Amino acid sequence: MYANYIKRLLDIGISFTALVVLSPVLLAVAVLVRIKLGAPVIFHQDRPGYQEKIFKLCKFRSMTDARGADGKLLPDEERLTRFGKALRASSLDELPELWNILKGDMSLIGPRPLLVSYLPYYTDEERLRHSVRPGLTGLAQVRGRNLLDWDRRFATDVEYVRNLTFAMDVKIFFMTIRKVFVREDIEVDTSQAEGNFAEIRKARQEKE
Repeated sequence: MYANYIKRLLDIGISFTALVVLSPVLLAVAVLVRIKLGAPVIFHQDRPGYQEKIFKLCKFRSMTDARGADGKLLPDEERLTRFGKALRASSLDELPELWNILKGDMSLIGPRPLLVSYLPYYTDEERLRHSVRPGLTGLAQVRGRNLLDWDRRFATDVEYVRNLTFAMDVKIFFMTIRKVFVREDIEVDTSQAEGNFAEIRKARQEKE
């Protein structure tokens, strides 16, 4: 009953309320992003959601469009400014995802939506993470966020799916608030924290 009906109703109510209450913050961050990083203010990227249906994830942009002499974008770490790092460290860049939650693309709590390019490399067990809506935060985030290796992160996502309850979601919600305020387990340069998942799995498959 909770997973199939009540969870979605809570997502709608909480995301709508948060968008209204936090609208001054959203506006202020949007203005700062426009001034410091330029347009567009909102960064959109395809991500797999419930049952691996692709949706457009919304975030405040945190990197510039700086390019090298060849016209190609510079590496992420070179385009991530001090302001962008502050956005990520404070998790303010994630606030536009409240719109994804209201639309039904995401849930407040659930496995984080990752890149579409990762889809071919999941095991059957790991694909269970897509049997629920992806979340703004989740069990893996409160247990270590990007500091977890891929195998542990996916195992934690599957653990969440198999044990989803209202009590668990409430616990994750308050643990997330605590981590945001004390800034625990935050790695703003995710390329360094995560490594390249596709390359890691390709290498493993070749060895097998």
